[in-house]
Amino acid sequence: MAGRALSRRELQKAEIRAELIEAAHDLVRQEGYEGLTIRKLAARVGYAPMSVYSYFPDKHAILFALAQDAFAMLARRMERDPPAGPLEALVKLMREYAAFGFDNPNEYRTVFMTRDPADFPDSEMKGVQKDNPALQLLLKRVQACVDAGVLAGDVFAIATLIWTFGHGMVSLLISFPNYPFGDRDAFVERTIELCLAGIRSAPVAPLANSEGC
Repeated sequence: MAGRALSRRELQKAEIRAELIEAAHDLVRQEGYEGLTIRKLAARVGYAPMSVYSYFPDKHAILFALAQDAFAMLARRMERDPPAGPLEALVKLMREYAAFGFDNPNEYRTVFMTRDPADFPDSEMKGVQKDNPALQLLLKRVQACVDAGVLAGDVFAIATLIWTFGHGMVSLLISFPNYPFGDRDAFVERTIELCLAGIRSAPVAPLANSEGC
């Protein structure tokens, strides 16, 4: 009996936590990073601020949970209907990454472009890398390309370079909408083409002092 009661309590806590994370997504989409506060989050779900603190002790903890949830959403998007060819599947993943950023600019800024996520302690960052389904999917796509002989070198280094190109492209297009990039989709395709051409030009060495994921 006590065990069943405990399970119900745990289920209720999980449901409330999920509700808070979804409300945090909504706040960020509408108001950006600055709009995400404990007080606003509590008001949105109809709880007292102290109740929210029992789930998330500070804004950093909310951002961490928001990032984990965003990575899961991104992975689901990148994994949809992959082409049969390994390189084509990687290209589609890169396009979907960009589309996610364009469709969710405030969330992208909050997760990838604010100070708090970048300041995760090393222990937390290793956990984010290991448990990040979007990164793991990117590594899987790169590994398939290496296995097929269309890319050569260290899988983690290749994936990191691809992310670097992708993040830089999306960040610039979001942050400087009036810059003369030309047609956005065409610019995305040119960036992907240039990125992969550079990576395919020679085997990619491991990153210095990197243990990967």
